[in-house]
Amino acid sequence: MSRPPYDPPTEADITAVSAQLGREARGVVGIAARASDGSPAVVATAPRLPDGSPFPTFYYLCHPEAVAAASRLEAAGVMVEYNDLLAEDEAVRAQYLRAHAQYIEDRSSVGDVPELAGVSAGGMPNRVKCLHALIGHALAAGPGVNPIGDIAIERAGLTL
Repeated sequence: MSRPPYDPPTEADITAVSAQLGREARGVVGIAARASDGSPAVVATAPRLPDGSPFPTFYYLCHPEAVAAASRLEAAGVMVEYNDLLAEDEAVRAQYLRAHAQYIEDRSSVGDVPELAGVSAGGMPNRVKCLHALIGHALAAGPGVNPIGDIAIERAGLTL
């Protein structure tokens, strides 16, 4: 698979992401998804931050509306339901495993960090841990790649 297409971040993008996060954006290598108004929704983050620490969350959800939607779903406890779905549905489980592999491949296109070998984000490939990471991956990769991220986006009624 080739490197995922993302826009290189501009100074305006970094300023916008920093404002969205309420802190300085770190290690941003690209804008992996944008809202309909052009604002950053998901950033692609270097697997090693400028301070040297490993950072497994390659696709980082930054758009406030999307972050709030993920938080609402997590607070409602839907992760239990999604973990049950993974346990019960072989097709979803297989697709989630492929999403995990793609996530690692995408991150590796930017750089390999030995401490992150085999680690993706959001609990992949065996469980659902963080909907922020899974929604970020689904928005960046597009529909049909991360089944749990897709389900969460639909359930939240998220339209950016």
